[in-house]
Amino acid sequence: MQAQNEFISIGATTFLAPIPTVLVGCAQDDGWHRGEGAAPNLITVAWAGICCTKPPMLSIAIRPERYSRGLIERTGEFTVNLVNQALCKAMDYCGVTSGRNVDKFHTLGLTPVAPKALNAAPAVGQAPVYLSCKVRNTLALGSHDLIIAEIIDVCVQQRYMQNNGGIDEEALDLVTFVHGKYQATSKPIGFFGYSIASEEALKRRLPHLTTSREKVQRGRRPGKK
Repeated sequence: MQAQNEFISIGATTFLAPIPTVLVGCAQDDGWHRGEGAAPNLITVAWAGICCTKPPMLSIAIRPERYSRGLIERTGEFTVNLVNQALCKAMDYCGVTSGRNVDKFHTLGLTPVAPKALNAAPAVGQAPVYLSCKVRNTLALGSHDLIIAEIIDVCVQQRYMQNNGGIDEEALDLVTFVHGKYQATSKPIGFFGYSIASEEALKRRLPHLTTSREKVQRGRRPGKK
């Protein structure tokens, strides 16, 4: 009988999950602001993540032959648009079609927005949140180029802002990527530091869960009940 905790090797793969799936906005230049030149473009990226706090920076990985890769190299900027369930189908479409052949904003009925912090790259008007980014470094890794960029600004739709100035992350209804599948994020089951938080903090931050510290934090103190 196989042990319950025995692991099976599946080799060296990219199985890291869940990870964010985002829409990256880019453009050849700022001509689209005036209805001139090439249309702005969107590309779906599942390999994205924060890599530095001060200054705030993130990275995205894109194949060098992609149309968007050349646009980002030309302008040195892009946007990262968070994807909720309402944008999920559009996000998938942007990952399987090329901006060389399709005006994705027009085809999908999405609104290109000109971020104040950037010159050329568009944001998605329907996205709940977008990050304005400027390229700082690029690493050619193999199948993908890793683009490291500084986050210049973050814009959140007003409807998701709380009275205390915080963001209602649950209302964002974000989508994650799990090895080829899109999945909705669930209700929070914890928060940073919840394993040692006070009963008051647990009740305030996790109201949909039990307010019993012993149940919420079960197992945090080995050997104690």
